[in-house]
Amino acid sequence: MLANEIENAQRLVRTDAYQMSIGEIVTMYDNREIIIDPEFQRLFRWDIGQKSKLIESLLLGIPLPSIFVFEKADGTWELIDGLQRISTILEFMGLLRSPDGNTLLPSVLEATKYLPSLHNAVWETSALVADVPVDEQKPIDRTQQLAIRRGRLGVEILKRPSDDHTKFDLFQRLNAGGSQANAQELRNCIMLMINGDYFRAVKAAAEQPSFSNVISITEEQAEKQRHLEMAVRFLVHARVPYDGSLDVEEYIDDGIVNLAQAGDHAGATDLINQTFQLLNAVAGSNAFRRFQNGAHTGKAGLVGLEGIAVGVAKNIDAILALGPDRSKEFVKEKIETFWAQPESTTFTSPGLRGTTRIQRTVPFGGVWFRP
Repeated sequence: MLANEIENAQRLVRTDAYQMSIGEIVTMYDNREIIIDPEFQRLFRWDIGQKSKLIESLLLGIPLPSIFVFEKADGTWELIDGLQRISTILEFMGLLRSPDGNTLLPSVLEATKYLPSLHNAVWETSALVADVPVDEQKPIDRTQQLAIRRGRLGVEILKRPSDDHTKFDLFQRLNAGGSQANAQELRNCIMLMINGDYFRAVKAAAEQPSFSNVISITEEQAEKQRHLEMAVRFLVHARVPYDGSLDVEEYIDDGIVNLAQAGDHAGATDLINQTFQLLNAVAGSNAFRRFQNGAHTGKAGLVGLEGIAVGVAKNIDAILALGPDRSKEFVKEKIETFWAQPESTTFTSPGLRGTTRIQRTVPFGGVWFRP
């Protein structure tokens, strides 16, 4: 059984590996033969200290970790892992392009432990370098430029016919152990890889005031993409049946890949907006909070998202068909009595696994909010 599973899974992945110089990779980037998604650059940003340490490593001849690319149907490569390393080098050289295709401003470095003279170091002097006047810039010499260009990187290539699920799994495994990305940031990237329009539609819906108010996230949580995480969880629970065979996080990962591939961004936007506009009108930031003794208390958590928001979403057409006033009255009454049902006591038992919880909350909500 295990041997067969290994053999079948191996068929999904074809890989190759090269050693390439930085100069060769730069040339490929210039020729549009390697793609660095500009929107990734907004999701992952190194600070100047991290960038300086990378250039320091190249100048000192310290080997860099391999980068991973996905071979597209037209033979070009899409960068899966190594974004910041490649972006940092291109930016330092003054070659990195913005999302609209324009060249970004060259970067300037700061002193490092072993190379304190990197303070204000630039590839070449330029009035375009931000914050450092030309007369204070310290261009590296040609020998040092060649050392960077001749620096070598391992390139691991995920070749066709590897599919989007395989690409996501690889991207996630490569990044999950690092500090630069949390689970939702990784999902954001795979949505961008598969269908940028879908990602942008979900992101825009998750940034609507009605959604933000209902899920009640803090500014710090928003910086960590909590609003997008809640939007993705909502869509997956509402649209993708759960059979209990996967861990919850794997189910969310797999589900959003399927939804992004289907690409119904209008449907995703409508479902989020209709559901959360209604919830916001009825209960605002109390929509997911427990209701007892005539008042809402506690925090807005996943039980509210899974049982209440998803329950409303699964019945949204029938609820809205009740008419503007009756639909609000119906949802308000259902939210307030949701927590008094015997089933709801099983949603938050100590030690309850997420896999068990969502097999209770989602089906119950789907029935409970049925007019």
